[in-house]
Amino acid sequence: MQAFRKHTGVVAPLDRVNVDTDQIIPKQFLKRIERTGFGEFLFYDWRFSADGKANGEFVLDEPSYRGASILVAGKNFGCGSSREHAVWALADFGFRVVIGSSFADIFANNSLKNGLLTVRLDEQQVAEIMRSAREIESYQVTVDLETLRVEDGRGFSASFVMDDFARHCLMNGLDDVGLTLQHEGLIAEYERRHPVREEMRGLAQG
Repeated sequence: MQAFRKHTGVVAPLDRVNVDTDQIIPKQFLKRIERTGFGEFLFYDWRFSADGKANGEFVLDEPSYRGASILVAGKNFGCGSSREHAVWALADFGFRVVIGSSFADIFANNSLKNGLLTVRLDEQQVAEIMRSAREIESYQVTVDLETLRVEDGRGFSASFVMDDFARHCLMNGLDDVGLTLQHEGLIAEYERRHPVREEMRGLAQG
């Protein structure tokens, strides 16, 4: 997993509340088994017409937001089903951070395990970032996980709170596999001391 410490990027405003995971990545695109390739289907029903043609009316298709890597959204972002593909789609599209006043718990947990940072600010702070993103061309903010701050270099500055363990994992690029491999030496020693008997090995391979 890619480590996250500090990121500066263009902000795209998604001024909608209760954006669920089926809106983030519709169910018909969940057939892939890889984590990549979902970005082109992000917010598909809002970006494309029924015949599959881009309507050009969605915020992410506006020239000033192309290449945005920070999304600011309304409250309760990521609600609905628990599909991890929603996080994969956002990350594959190029987002590193989602800023909002609240997130669905499962979505926030899935984000952590995939290196996508969710930043909770109060509604007034989110509204200020949303307004600046709409009014200022190529508006950027810096999200610093080491100092737990969001700043835009124009006077806006806000702090956010994050669980220490989650912060440690993101800053060091540790997903569940990475956390397990930190104990690789102990695992190898355990396997050395407790070899699989040949008959059990045969059953496992059979």
